[in-house]
Amino acid sequence: MFKFDHPFYKPLWRRIAITAFCALWAMFELSMGAHVWAMIFAALAGLTAYHFFIVWKDD
Repeated sequence: MFKFDHPFYKPLWRRIAITAFCALWAMFELSMGAHVWAMIFAALAGLTAYHFFIVWKDD
């Protein structure tokens, strides 16, 4: 679905920013009472964190 090994994601700051944005947006949606959107963005944050920081292989 997503190509996490694309060169666009090589800089660490970009991977951190994408993951943090998803996590913060999930918290925002939760605070607004939109539980479904909060779960979607929390899942995206978890997916990006897994691929960018656990599975990621630097060259």
